[in-house]
Amino acid sequence: MQVCLASTSPARLMLMRQVGVEPRLESPGVDEEAAVAAREAEDGRTLEPDEHVLFLARLKADDVARRLASEGFEGLVIGGDSMFEIGGEVLGKPHTVERAIARWRDMRGRTGVLHSGHSVIRIADGELTRADAATHASVTFASDITDDEIAAYVATGEPLHVAGAFTIDSLGAPFIERIEGDPSTVIGMSLPALRRLARELGVAWTEVAAHASQ
Repeated sequence: MQVCLASTSPARLMLMRQVGVEPRLESPGVDEEAAVAAREAEDGRTLEPDEHVLFLARLKADDVARRLASEGFEGLVIGGDSMFEIGGEVLGKPHTVERAIARWRDMRGRTGVLHSGHSVIRIADGELTRADAATHASVTFASDITDDEIAAYVATGEPLHVAGAFTIDSLGAPFIERIEGDPSTVIGMSLPALRRLARELGVAWTEVAAHASQ
């Protein structure tokens, strides 16, 4: 069973490899900010976090699946998106040192929710079928993180390009006190959710892990 990850996220690739899947990698050609802005303008409202991540996961999977179907690809295409919500505010990637530091100072001692959207498309005999799911997990940050620790962590560059400005599987892990829910959701993609979605599409996860190849 071929698997394509419609993502350039190193964390999502790491998760796939940890469970025995070596996926083909394709970068989706999706302007995320423009797509969300257009959708919200059409709906006349701001998308809820789960709607937001599902919408983008679908767009990414769709974009890559259409291209692969024209090439004769047979297998699963996986699209994903994540966002972090704390105190009713949605936090994406901070991108700048100043913004990352400000976020960490605000987040210490608090609990937020990481939302992750998943869209899996099966391509078989040129036909595309889809299964989607949104998952979430709560993350509690240590209350005694010092400004110096925050500055040193941000200086590594790691939090600048991840949703919420933190990781639980790398340098940010010592600053996380508690996680409630599926840890892989926080990393970027829920592995249990992917197993369920593959099954909805008639594919056993053991088949995916055993036979997936680039």
